[in-house]
Parts: sequence; structure tokens; C-alpha cells
Amino acid sequence: MKRTTFSIMLLLALAGCASGGLEQGQAAYHRGDYATALSVWKPLAEQEDVEAQFYLGVMHQYGRGVPQDYAEAAKWYREAAKQEYAAAQFNLGLLYSEGQGLPRDYAEAVKWFRKAAEQGDIKAQNILGTTYHLGKEVPRDYAEAAKWFRRAAEQGDAKAQFHLGAMHYDGGGMPRDYAVAAKWFRKSAEQGHDNAQFILGAMHENGHGMPQDYAEAAEWYRKAADQGNIDAQYILGVLYDNGRGVTRDYAVAAKWFRKAADQGDASAQYFLGVIYDSGKGVPRNRVEAAKWLRKAAKQGDAESQHFLGVMYKNGQGVSVDETEAARWIGKAALQGKVESQYSLAIMYTDGKGVPQNFAEAAKWHRKAAEQGLAQAQNNLGVFYFRGQGVPKDYVRAKMWFNLSTLNGNKKGLKNRDLLGKRMSPNEIAEAQRLTRAWMKKHGKQPQK
Repeated sequence: MKRTTFSIMLLLALAGCASGGLEQGQAAYHRGDYATALSVWKPLAEQEDVEAQFYLGVMHQYGRGVPQDYAEAAKWYREAAKQEYAAAQFNLGLLYSEGQGLPRDYAEAVKWFRKAAEQGDIKAQNILGTTYHLGKEVPRDYAEAAKWFRRAAEQGDAKAQFHLGAMHYDGGGMPRDYAVAAKWFRKSAEQGHDNAQFILGAMHENGHGMPQDYAEAAEWYRKAADQGNIDAQYILGVLYDNGRGVTRDYAVAAKWFRKAADQGDASAQYFLGVIYDSGKGVPRNRVEAAKWLRKAAKQGDAESQHFLGVMYKNGQGVSVDETEAARWIGKAALQGKVESQYSLAIMYTDGKGVPQNFAEAAKWHRKAAEQGLAQAQNNLGVFYFRGQGVPKDYVRAKMWFNLSTLNGNKKGLKNRDLLGKRMSPNEIAEAQRLTRAWMKKHGKQPQK
């Protein structure tokens, strides 16, 4: 009996020493005294103290007090992981997933993530959710993804709450349910998750899963914008510019557009350029307008490319430069902006900023005409009438004059009637047939 009591007391004493050593090592580690931490933890780790093994893994992984050595980190994480230490299981999974100190093996990584997740490790639950949601080196499984996101979300993790909300919002692998999505987004948003705040704002703005409420939308956008969420900053600028959910205030709109623009948002840069060009909410400054439009244009924003081209054409905020005007308008035209296609056609017709080229002019008139631009339809008709850049063809010319007339263009009407006097009944009938065919193809009401 005495021997048993003595053994128990000895074990308790040793446990107390281990606990005290761990705490001593932690204190040293947190003040940056890694040598002391190592000297305390290593003997404990060699005695199979699971926490000391984990801490040694951390020190070797990040090179704190020892040379960075992923293989040594993996060794100590594995020792702790075998003792069911969840944080070590998660970190061992990360090393397998990145191939650090171990051959890269995502199946092995998932095995260790799962072990940690089953013990309630939130980071492991999140990474498993993401892995199955994206099908990252495992078969995509939305139900499995939702299961792990839900486990982390129910522990109050804002990131998992956001992802679970997103799955219900998008209907990814489950029925779309805006009400359930809103519940999880709100839980995440109330913890300060900026993307959840942004989406919650969008749901209020669009009336998804809740009554449409622009004022409530603006409040959630503001919370996200205050955290630097670029999308929220841009949308908040739009709300102030339009006076939706807030009192219209161009100066405040400009403030939020600038915040998003400074982070590189092309749409915000465009709107900021427009604001400086118009002088709404800021002193009018076309040099500043051109600066912001150029930033957006370089990112491929078609509206900004066209606007900047017009500024070069007219010498607004920049020196007149027709070549530069054609370059920027051409970039927008290539993206399908109809006004740019028409402007580029005129430039090729007149030889301004580009060499005169009627074939190129006809090509760009056709692109704009196919999008239904009445002026381009009339001009393309003129090209067919004259045989400029295209073969002379009265039937095609009349077809385009017909379409331009139907779109309300007075020049098209005049040209249609003048050309009709030169055409035979059969030619006119064929032009009418082509007109009806074009309108049917483009979803327009056929001409009677």
C-alpha cells in the first residue's frame, strides 16, 4: 500500500515538473528567448510529452532558435500526432499538402486533417470543407464540404459561417436557400467578416431572402467598406452617387470611389474619373480625370478606354493626340463597345489617328451596325451604295438603310427612299427579305 501511494505521488510530482517546464518554455518562447525554450522543451519531448513535441515541431518549422528544418518539424509533429494531439495532426497535414520536409501527398494530408477535424480542430474542419468544395485532389463532394463547414460554423467560426452561407446562397450541391444563407452570413458578419458583411448588404439591396432595403444594405456595405473591402467601397460610392438608401452626396461618393480606386478597382477608377470630369462632389479637374481613367483603361476597362480616347481627341485634360485617341478607342472597340466601334469606323473613314482605310472603316461600321446602332447602319448602307471598302451592292445598301430607318435614323430614311427610286421591284423585294431575315436573327420584330 505504501509503495502504491509513493508511486502515485512520484507520478504527480513528475507531472507537475513537466507542467512547470512547459510553462517555463512558453514564457521564454513568447519573449523571444528561443534557446531557453529549446533547452526546456527538448528533454520533455524526448520523454514523450505531447505538447513539448508539438512546440519543437513549431520551432523547427519556422526556424526559431534552430535552423529551419521541415523534416525535423515533421518528425516532432508526427510524434505528437500519434498521441492524438489535434494541432500537431493539422500541422503535419499542412506539411504533406505543401511537400515540406515530406514527399507531397495530399491524400496523406487529408488523412491528418480529418483526424484533427474529428477532434474539433476548426482550422482542419475549414480546410477539409474547402478541399471537398473545390475538389482539390479529392473527388468534389458538396455534402462532405457542407458537413465540415457546418461543424466549424457551429463552433462559432466566422470563416466557416461565411462559406456555409455561400453554399446555401449559390446552391452549390444543395438547394438554394437565401433565408438559410442570410442566417449564416449574419452570424459571420456580426463577428466582423467583411465578405459576409458585403454579401449581406447585397442581399438587402436585391431583396434575396429578405425584404429589399437599401438603407440596411448601405449599413452592411459601410461595415465592410470600413474594413477596406474594395467591393463594398465601390458599391457604397454608387449608392451615394445615386442616393439609394442614403442621402445623395457626390462628395461622399467620391470619397468611397477613391478608397476603392486607391486599391486598384477599375470600376471605381472609372467613376472617379467621371466625377473629376464633371466636377460633381469635387472641383472639376480634367487632368485628374484623365489620370484615373488611364489607370482603369490600363486594366482593360472599356468605358475608361473610350472616355480616355475621347479626351485625347478633344484635348481635355491631355494634349490633343489623334493617334493616342485611336489607340484607346480601338482597345474599347475590340471589347465590343459599340460607340467605340462607330468612332473607330469614322477615324478610318477620315484618316484621323489612323491611315485612311475604307475596308477597315466598313468592318467597324458593320460591327456597330450588327449591334443595332442606327448611325452605323446608315453609314454601312452608304458604303455599299458607293462601293467604298465593300463591293457596290444596292440590295445590301437598302437593307442597311431599312434597318437604320426602323431605328429612327432620319438620314437612313432619306437614303432609303432615294435609293429605292434606282432599284427594280425585284431588288427592293430582296432587300426587304434580307431586312426581315436580319431582324429575325437578332430577335427584332420583322418588318411588315
